[in-house]
Amino acid sequence: METTFVRYTKYDGSLHWNHPAMYLGEDSHGVWLGIPAGQTLLRDTTPKVLTYRFVMLFPRDGWYTASFNARPNRTELYCDVTTVPVFDGGEVTMVDLDLDITRYRDGSVSLLDEDEFVEHQAKYHYPPDVVTAAVDSAEWLLGTVRTRQAPFDDTHEKWLALVP
Repeated sequence: METTFVRYTKYDGSLHWNHPAMYLGEDSHGVWLGIPAGQTLLRDTTPKVLTYRFVMLFPRDGWYTASFNARPNRTELYCDVTTVPVFDGGEVTMVDLDLDITRYRDGSVSLLDEDEFVEHQAKYHYPPDVVTAAVDSAEWLLGTVRTRQAPFDDTHEKWLALVP
């Protein structure tokens, strides 16, 4: 399978999460990438070896990315509010805008890192349009994830089945 490199940065350009992923395909929701169990991801340069597999969704025009985790991970879904993902050759890049939405296996949904978002607005001088887009994206994600609307229903299952 073709490999796509995933590169998240912070607003100042510093490296955040980065790792290779398997290109799985594309549908009306965006591009789907897979990460097998045992793969090493880097947070900046710190390695983290995963014990579970997951798939990632990169929408073509949305201010977010989504990771759908296989069991035994207790987090079913993790969405990062980001700038719109940009594909360039074999790489996808986006800026992490701090806000995160999670859905746990019990169905509960949480908005995370609001304090970090406020702190980074001042530290990195987020422009007003970026702040507005991030807040709007987080609000949309909360509603869509809670009500399990596509692609946050079981859409990811067919993609997850492709990941070893």
